[in-house]
Amino acid sequence: MAESGKKEKIKWTTTIIISSSLKSHEIATALESRSHKVRYSDSVGNGSIIFSLSGVAFLLMDAKECIMSAEEMYLAKIEKFINIHQNSFLVLSAALHGPEEWKLMFRIQQRFMGSNLRILPVHDTGNAVTLMSTIAKTASKPCINNICCRMATTKAYIIEQSPVWKTLQKIKLNGDPIHPN
Repeated sequence: MAESGKKEKIKWTTTIIISSSLKSHEIATALESRSHKVRYSDSVGNGSIIFSLSGVAFLLMDAKECIMSAEEMYLAKIEKFINIHQNSFLVLSAALHGPEEWKLMFRIQQRFMGSNLRILPVHDTGNAVTLMSTIAKTASKPCINNICCRMATTKAYIIEQSPVWKTLQKIKLNGDPIHPN
């Protein structure tokens, strides 16, 4: 703990495998600047970023490029990506998400309804890196265990404080059987 009484933030770092096609991309630089161990690979799909210890994969795509290209091309790329990665996110970037971009997201959602794909609309590199890091961190083992513990504690507290629970305890303590009407 810091002397000011606030909790010190522990810096979270992990190993990230990034497609070699993103070597000079702003996102790769931003992830490296956050002290993550970045490894580049030719064997992962173009535009892919994989947080290996969290089991989370992201596919970067520019909305304008998708709109300008043939629908079959970007849908095939997305399909291949989600077939490889169980926990997959499509990071769809656009400076402004206007009607064309929302139509694109709708078409992608319709096509991959029921799959393991989630779409993250982002505006810039900082936004994308923050979202990816947050998702990967919350999916990592220590953080998931902490979240599960907090959820169980919260659930127990809510149940304890519930007026329904208190009424049921009173009925049970009085020995009155509960009869459905």
